[in-house]
Amino acid sequence: MKYVDEYIQMYKDGKIILNQERVKLLDIIEKDVLTQDVYFDDDRVEKCIKFIEKWYFPLRPFQKFILSFVFLRRGNGLLFYDNFLLLMGRGAGKNGLISGLAHFLISQLNGIPKYNVSVVANSEEQAMTSVTEVHDAIEMSDKLQKAFKNNKTEIISYATAAKFAYRTSNGNTKDGLRDGAVIFDEIHQYADNTNVKVHESGLGKVADAREFKIGSDGYIRDGYLDKQKEIANHVLNREAPADMMFPFICKLDSRDDVNDSANWEKANPMFSKPLSDYGKRLFAKVKGEFETLTYEPSKTDEFMTKRMNMPAEALEKSVAPYEEIKATNRPLPDLLGKECIAAVDFASIRDFTACGLLFRQGENYIFKHHSFARKEFVQKMYAYGRKTDEFSKKVVAPIDDWEQRGLVDIVGTNTIEPSLVVNYFLEIRKKYNIKKIIMDNFRAELLRKYFEDAGFVVEVIKNPRAISALLAPRIEDGFANKRFIWGDDPMMRWYTNNVEVRIDKTGNKSFEKKEQHRRKTDGFMSFLYSLYRADEISDVDTGQALGMLNNLDF
Repeated sequence: MKYVDEYIQMYKDGKIILNQERVKLLDIIEKDVLTQDVYFDDDRVEKCIKFIEKWYFPLRPFQKFILSFVFLRRGNGLLFYDNFLLLMGRGAGKNGLISGLAHFLISQLNGIPKYNVSVVANSEEQAMTSVTEVHDAIEMSDKLQKAFKNNKTEIISYATAAKFAYRTSNGNTKDGLRDGAVIFDEIHQYADNTNVKVHESGLGKVADAREFKIGSDGYIRDGYLDKQKEIANHVLNREAPADMMFPFICKLDSRDDVNDSANWEKANPMFSKPLSDYGKRLFAKVKGEFETLTYEPSKTDEFMTKRMNMPAEALEKSVAPYEEIKATNRPLPDLLGKECIAAVDFASIRDFTACGLLFRQGENYIFKHHSFARKEFVQKMYAYGRKTDEFSKKVVAPIDDWEQRGLVDIVGTNTIEPSLVVNYFLEIRKKYNIKKIIMDNFRAELLRKYFEDAGFVVEVIKNPRAISALLAPRIEDGFANKRFIWGDDPMMRWYTNNVEVRIDKTGNKSFEKKEQHRRKTDGFMSFLYSLYRADEISDVDTGQALGMLNNLDF
């Protein structure tokens, strides 16, 4: 396919600058996709490009590249890609391209009867954008008016009886759709996939079903867009099948890229040289916006998010940047006989329980973690034990792998029994000197007696939220200065990356879950509780000290 070859060669010749996501995409296409039994539906590709260029606008190389893969087929004739994610900076022509494509798909040139196309958005105004563009194109051509019934809310092909219509995501008339393609517009505004699922359920009733998700980045974190970007990253990192998604993502590679306007085409491919007349006008406008940031810095987040597809990282909402969390992966020292504070987070007896031991070595804090999890829960939420579903485990949490590494015990009981946790600490007490066990008051009534009967000193945190505010500076300092050592414990890193820091109106911080069901934080909370009494830990080896006393001649 000449349009694909052209785009790849432009990159190799240094004629265009691509961000890392697109570099990875080209590599996958060359090595993993086009080496399979696939072919381009050349006739439809050419007809689609000529249709858009005749009735809408001249297409840029990146747009022809994308359109080629809309019509990539397997050897058996089925589509190779049916799920497209198109993320670009504002002004890159996403809506214009998708309008022209939608118009072509319902037309006689595509030739599939009743191949309905819906465009979905949160607001009626946004949902109407593409339908209005198609309506206006038809209004300007007598020839198109003979081929399409042209309403402002719905375009109908006389030849195929296919419709192009808009729908708002909160509409109530979505069940029973028979769409050939669905376009989800401005997906950064979707809080979750609730409405997406309704429209997806209508696909597959006609041939060549497709989904297109388009937009720029936004401010809603952990919403639908972030989930789609997560899937895209798994595809681009070859952790998921190449055909799961066609992710065409344009963004800066780092926030510093914005200081050199030559990098702006990473976020907006309209800025690739040679610039079209439209590209020149857009570039001048974006350059003017950038220059005003010196005088109006409050507009920086909007500029970076919308123009450069690089939303500000809300560090106040994460415990630490992930690079600092990964820095906890350092070898554990010899801790045999050392004094420690133990902690247990027993928030729910029906999913996870996390235990931990905190040691001190100079200014460093060493933490050994172990979890228990209910089998039924991890089977349902994390595909535990489903050997054929490798992708699910990589996207959410590879419980099987963590179990094999000894980080978690999977139990088949209806609840995680307190005796199980107590027995763990009894066994571990043979190796280490446990001064006391810290827990919060949520399960204290259930657990405390078990531990005290086993001879442990127990301290209950009566107000965990106040403790969070108290310990937040120590947490921040510990990560920033690399004072925390956890060994190679991916489960602890997962727990910690699931924590959101919330700041109340008085500036106090608390540690919460980013998402209630799948993103567990138990291990981090047990670590937090242990830090509450970290100052009571001596880094003296009690076994060695007793040995020295025994050798003294009194």
